[in-house]
Amino acid sequence: MSAVSVTRLLVGWFLRAACGLAMVLPLVATVVGADHQQTEAVSEFYAARGHAPAWSDDALYDDLVAAIQELADHGLVPDHYHLQALLENRGNRDVREYLATTAWFSAAAHLVHGKLDPATYEPDWTARGRKQDLAAHLTTALSDGSVAGSLDALAPRHPEYRALKAELALLRARPEESPIVVSDGPLLANGAAGERVEQLQARLAQLGVLPVAAQNGVFDEITEDAVETFQMKSGLAVDGMVGPATLGGLRQDVQSKIEQVIVNMERWRWLPDDLGPRHVRVNLADFSVSTYYRGRLERTHSVIIGRPYRKTPVFTSYISHVVLNPWWETPESIARKDKLPLFQQDPASADRLGYQILVGSRVVPAASIDWAALSEDNFPYRIRQAPGPHNALGRIKFMFPNKHDVYLHDTPNRGLFSQHQPMFSSGCIRVQDPLELAAWLFQDTPGWDAERFQEVIADGKELQVNLKRAVPIHVLYFTAEVDGARRYLPDVYGRDGAVLEGLLRQGG
Repeated sequence: MSAVSVTRLLVGWFLRAACGLAMVLPLVATVVGADHQQTEAVSEFYAARGHAPAWSDDALYDDLVAAIQELADHGLVPDHYHLQALLENRGNRDVREYLATTAWFSAAAHLVHGKLDPATYEPDWTARGRKQDLAAHLTTALSDGSVAGSLDALAPRHPEYRALKAELALLRARPEESPIVVSDGPLLANGAAGERVEQLQARLAQLGVLPVAAQNGVFDEITEDAVETFQMKSGLAVDGMVGPATLGGLRQDVQSKIEQVIVNMERWRWLPDDLGPRHVRVNLADFSVSTYYRGRLERTHSVIIGRPYRKTPVFTSYISHVVLNPWWETPESIARKDKLPLFQQDPASADRLGYQILVGSRVVPAASIDWAALSEDNFPYRIRQAPGPHNALGRIKFMFPNKHDVYLHDTPNRGLFSQHQPMFSSGCIRVQDPLELAAWLFQDTPGWDAERFQEVIADGKELQVNLKRAVPIHVLYFTAEVDGARRYLPDVYGRDGAVLEGLLRQGG
């Protein structure tokens, strides 16, 4: 039976029911506009059962309704899956067949693949999604009576997803209370006293980071420690002082945290079940790169990411090799927009910083160029930078094929790692302590350890070193992490709002 035939079959069941056309039309549109794979799954499901109705058993139908209600536990909206119509039409067998089937397959698809198309919200998305035979899954659930848990069983099994799910339940169980507001005013720091300090201490106690007994109206060391704890958990600069950024974080209420968790649960639904037994994860929102082995976190490094107008993309690839003492082939856009103005202002900087100016493969002496006569639209040169202490890539770069020409690399400007929210790159990811990351990657590659890397770097010559086995790398964007410590991070690239809006919208 074709997908179109299944659509007609389901609509036919519905049309035979005793209900008005006004109720039919929006539900018909739901099926006709359904994802092609989902519609094919419905077709396979009914073909396997000889097109016999699936929801004649009242107990199984009630289990389905319960499963739809529990979609809220996954941050989804049960009413997007015919919940009210399912409750109202329990006694109408034709109508409920249509409703139950479309609701289950729609919910199942959203738990497996995500409600939203990741490429719509992350245009550079390349990670392969999860796979699941939905028709077979539902057939098994109906036969063994496990319909009630059939949808939850399709959700990601990543511990991080389950931790977010548990956090969502905790947040929703909290009694509704407005955050105690710390009034606007000058910077609060150790030694301050007065009404605003009293408000601050009351809010910190409300958040559970300051003992109630420590509220004394004086910004003392205990209060400073509590502020630092709050800042660390919130992804803020940890300085123990309360300025505008920390004030904004203190005013975040439970509902905004719920929304943040829901958004990040959806992002986990976009990912494959297997990220790789050994893999690397970059969390752009956390300015970190971490290594994992068999699900266990082994290392974390700070990173510098792209500026807000040169955002680092979100994608998945495989680290295949590293380059020691790399030359930097300066991208054309950076050469025109960044390096040309530098050389016009200080022509000697081209040689001083190790840049070569080329026409094709021919090196042109920088001193022979009339830099003032050039412009962004009139720049016939190619620029590259030799290995050395000033090289923009530092001592090592980590290569993984991708259309964005983005990679991990060292940097000569290591002081930038101490900056809060370091967004200084042109899209690539600068990593702190890169040789330690390289040693971790090359554990299975004979002859390469930290000492060997240091020897080659001291030689000063460019060298490519291939990994024995490529290692998956996932460049991701998570603004809520609660696997262990609870951390609600600033949405530095402004991506959460669109995802939340899509999740709350009927149909995505």
